[in-house]
Amino acid sequence: MSESSTTLHEDPKTLSVESVDRHRAIVSLMEELEATDWYDQRFQASSDKELRSILAHNRDEEKEHAAMLIEWLRRNDKKMAENLKKYLFTSGPIHDEKDAGGGAKAAPAAKADRSLGIGSLRVQEKA
Repeated sequence: MSESSTTLHEDPKTLSVESVDRHRAIVSLMEELEATDWYDQRFQASSDKELRSILAHNRDEEKEHAAMLIEWLRRNDKKMAENLKKYLFTSGPIHDEKDAGGGAKAAPAAKADRSLGIGSLRVQEKA
């Protein structure tokens, strides 16, 4: 059994290829986030300017890798995609106690006018 397979909670023979691939992505994401934390701690603790620069660079590359894995999961897990759309790039409370479903409204999608899809910063009045 491969090293990554040892973290499976079920017999790999009973799992679909897609499920095992999602597992690989999730484990990889966990590793990238852990590496981000390690590099950040080392950056914070180091007093050498050049070493701090290298550690910050490495930390930020781990964040890039994590973002790519999150995007892969979004594309390959419908429920993950729904939750990312619901919670990411919002401005309201992340969890609203009044709403058991939680979450702020998602930002509007990017428009064909090549805007970033951020939307208006003006408060819109309800009709």
